[in-house]
Amino acid sequence: MSVAAGMITTMTDSTAAITEYWDAAASAFDDEPDHGLRQEHTRAAWAELLHSWVPDGPADVLDVGCGTGSLSLLLAEAGHRVTGVDLAPRMVAEAEAKLTAAGLAGRFLVGDAAAPPTGEERYDVVLSRHLLWTLPDPEAALRQWVARLRPGGRLVLVEGRWREAGQSGVPYVAGAEALPWHGGIGSADLAAALGPLVADLHIESLSGDPELWGGPVTDERYALIARVR
Repeated sequence: MSVAAGMITTMTDSTAAITEYWDAAASAFDDEPDHGLRQEHTRAAWAELLHSWVPDGPADVLDVGCGTGSLSLLLAEAGHRVTGVDLAPRMVAEAEAKLTAAGLAGRFLVGDAAAPPTGEERYDVVLSRHLLWTLPDPEAALRQWVARLRPGGRLVLVEGRWREAGQSGVPYVAGAEALPWHGGIGSADLAAALGPLVADLHIESLSGDPELWGGPVTDERYALIARVR
């Protein structure tokens, strides 16, 4: 087997394992306070943040790595047109059910969030939350997301350096410890990676607001909001 063929096989195996992991996690995913947003105060805190990040709409928003669609739901409630993408079919099914139950429209696609299967469509906002650490080439994903924005559009990244990173020594799927940003990425490093691609950016710390997470956190959590040229 050639080196290139071996790399393709490894990537395919890794993608299959990641898909299987998140599919299996879908049914209990919303049990985490910041995932399901089931507590009204947590839900309200995220709704307020989204309102500050996403222009008054309706805006076209691409939610990459949408998971079970909790943020997509908040965006749809605010009147925005939402497209969600996730690698895990069961996550997508949960997201679709969530918006349907609320009587709201949204489009959800199964596919690679790092290269969303949305063709030539362009968006006013691309949103990603807690996704970059799972990607084999996060910097390529950043380039893809910036390219999906209309002139003057916004890229909103909710990221951090997770307290749990490295504590157990056990990756969430085989090979995950080799991912470039496994365990998360600090705000300074993400700003340095994204800076050449955008016109301007700013960072908002999210660590000090326990309402967002269902309780206090001690690790680094932040939002990076960037505008394209």
